[in-house]
Amino acid sequence: MKDKITEITRDEAKVKLDELKKTYMDLRFQLVLGHVENPLKKRIVRRQIAQLNTILREFELGIRKA
Repeated sequence: MKDKITEITRDEAKVKLDELKKTYMDLRFQLVLGHVENPLKKRIVRRQIAQLNTILREFELGIRKA
């Protein structure tokens, strides 16, 4: 994800953010139920969400151009 994150557009970031939020919710439910194969994936997904939120904010501020 880090390699492509600098080349991502605003629309792609929004779509990817929605996908990651759904994945994160699924992982949270799986952790509660105890059926997670890789518990560290929750941390990775949470960090990816934060990175995409940062990129979207950079677009809003004009730091990053579309």
